[in-house]
Amino acid sequence: MTSAAPRSSWSAHWPAREQGTSRRQPLTRERIVEAALRIVDTEGMDALSMRRVGQELHTGAASLYAHVGNKEELIELVLDLAYSEVELEQPDPADWQDQIKRLLRRSRDVLLGHRDLAKAAVVANVPMTPHAMDIAEAMLGMLRAGGLDEQTAAYGVDLLGLYTTATTFEASTRGGGNSEEFTDQVRGYFATIPVDRYPMITSMATALTRNVEGERFEFGLDILVAGLARQAGPAA
Repeated sequence: MTSAAPRSSWSAHWPAREQGTSRRQPLTRERIVEAALRIVDTEGMDALSMRRVGQELHTGAASLYAHVGNKEELIELVLDLAYSEVELEQPDPADWQDQIKRLLRRSRDVLLGHRDLAKAAVVANVPMTPHAMDIAEAMLGMLRAGGLDEQTAAYGVDLLGLYTTATTFEASTRGGGNSEEFTDQVRGYFATIPVDRYPMITSMATALTRNVEGERFEFGLDILVAGLARQAGPAA
């Protein structure tokens, strides 16, 4: 039997790789938040904890507290990182209604792209972090460009934000809003309830459980934006 080649002959070919794996990157807030978002993307919000992020970064949870105060702050930062992906537009008085709809669709798509992160968006209902405030600022600019007075625009941005986060969270619990399995379960249940007690629900079961991509979201969005437009001045 021939003897195995010395290990040094292998390592000599990979000096850069050997050095790279032994050098630990410095711990920063950015790395912590990015790691936390990866955990949400792969495992969901319930899996997110300081300890789990520490494991992801090969360090102890205690070392994270030098950069992030607590789990609640971490969740806020993760949500804000996701919101940085939302493309914004400059307000256009001639196009403000479609601008609002595009912005809310993008926000919804970003949240749905990060598993059940919308759960955090529902809790953080007042924008307090930079990218969340950027979105609110853009929405207010669009509403004001459409001729809405300050108070109506303020109520409007709140209403539109709540609608988007709530419906997005609901969709995230159903596999992104396109879960045929969930729809079939609901439709099957409606088929078992007493017709004499629930004549409207049983007769309208198909309409009530219609599940065509973002159709329900678009329906509500059209109604909300049209209602706000009626509150605007003549130029809107």
